[in-house]
Amino acid sequence: MNLQTQIPLQKEAHHQIDYTSKLFLLGSCFSENIGNKLSYFKFQSVQNPLGILFHPKAIEHLILNSINAKEYTEEDIFELNERWHCFDAHSQLSNNGKEELLQNLNEAIKTTKEQLTNSTHIIITLGTAWVYRYISSDMIVANCHKVPQKKFLKELLSVDKVTESLESITALIRSINPKASIIFTVSPVRHVKDGFVQNQQSKSHLIAGIHNVIEPRKNTHYFPSYEIMMDELRDYRFYKEDMIHPNQTAIHYIWEKFVYSWFNESSLSTMKRVEEIQKGITHKPFNPNSEAHQKFLDKLKFKQEQLKKEFSFMSF
Repeated sequence: MNLQTQIPLQKEAHHQIDYTSKLFLLGSCFSENIGNKLSYFKFQSVQNPLGILFHPKAIEHLILNSINAKEYTEEDIFELNERWHCFDAHSQLSNNGKEELLQNLNEAIKTTKEQLTNSTHIIITLGTAWVYRYISSDMIVANCHKVPQKKFLKELLSVDKVTESLESITALIRSINPKASIIFTVSPVRHVKDGFVQNQQSKSHLIAGIHNVIEPRKNTHYFPSYEIMMDELRDYRFYKEDMIHPNQTAIHYIWEKFVYSWFNESSLSTMKRVEEIQKGITHKPFNPNSEAHQKFLDKLKFKQEQLKKEFSFMSF
């Protein structure tokens, strides 16, 4: 008896990910989950220089600014509750000092340009089609930073607007990196603060917009993380206590599906070696001074050195 429906996945025949790949992840918090897995297994990856970005317009704006080498100035930031913020960035970049914030913003722009230019795979995770427009500037913001809601207009991007934004994102990336594989996905995190019906409407706009622009022959693809969560993992035991965010079991399950779809077979054995070292590093011995533990540490160090010889970018 099969107690679970399975979403059929094809193994990507071309442009597979291995340890020579350079990966750049942008978007909602689920991109952070996958990015953390890539970091754990010591792939060459960078994620969200401006922090989590939830909607396509924010991602488009970042990519456009980075390609145009925008330099942030005092006009682009504001002070609220004794901290400095930027509407283009997540609050994790907010800072007590405005000079530090400006420096971090401009470094993020340079990092984004470098990653967009050199990455072999660019993974973009969309979280919502709901956006907030700052009334005084008529600009859509990436993050409201707890500015009073009366200063914003809340809007739902239509399917056409989502499509238009994704087409712009793709064209901008292609203008500086025509060979990169672009992988779109939709975050399985439900934005229930918008309302359950409104969340479904939002996700449907994102999915429809993505499918208007993906074309495997042009190296633009879709990975169904949202569908896997909603169908294969349709049980609250796969959620955190808030019943909204996927728990570690769900994240690992979707990660394994992503590995199956996109990763080169040769990378799997290296991943196992990396995981052995990672588990060894976190191992807590009963007797740290014992001869057996010292031999264990020597063996662990040898394994690290061997991987370092093969992949000079790895560090533990």
